[in-house]
Amino acid sequence: MRYAIDGKTPDIDPTAVIAPTAVISGAVTIGPRAHVSFGAVILGDESPVAVGEQTVIRENVVIRASTRHPVRIGSYVLIGARSALYGCTIDDEVFLATGVTIFHGAHVGRGAEVRVNGVVHVNTVIPAGITVPIGWVAVGDPAEVLPPGEHERIWAVQEAMDFPATAYGVERDFEGGVDMREVTGKAVVSRRPHGWQKLED
Repeated sequence: MRYAIDGKTPDIDPTAVIAPTAVISGAVTIGPRAHVSFGAVILGDESPVAVGEQTVIRENVVIRASTRHPVRIGSYVLIGARSALYGCTIDDEVFLATGVTIFHGAHVGRGAEVRVNGVVHVNTVIPAGITVPIGWVAVGDPAEVLPPGEHERIWAVQEAMDFPATAYGVERDFEGGVDMREVTGKAVVSRRPHGWQKLED
């Protein structure tokens, strides 16, 4: 299913293969011979999403640009099922395994791998050719790659990367907390559900 929003319409190369239950909305460009599988959701409602040549997006992947963070996915990339990519840049020939999460402002370099359930935090830079092991967390610029049990070490880097300000434009209070009324208010306004117009497939 394809949707336009605020005059922004998906642009899909005629050689791309799009499963009938995939949802593609807004300013989304999909390149030649790309493959988008069943249940995938690609949202360019707030800013553009660009998917390169012969990139494979598996089942139930979510790709979403935000107001301040477009998404650019290069060519010859494979994104495993149930992965989620938010406002990030993925260079050519990257492998993202099942269940990977890449957050706003992150950049994964050419030929890198993020293995099953790996996480790349906001504003993190993975250099070309680097591997994030199964279930590990990459954080920082350049990235430190840490096991998930190392919460204190992860947080020591992650706090300065400022997730709420990066993802939602919301500052932490003096105690380090976040006003969830403000976060959810911004998220609701940004979705504008009445602005979607279904296009003919």
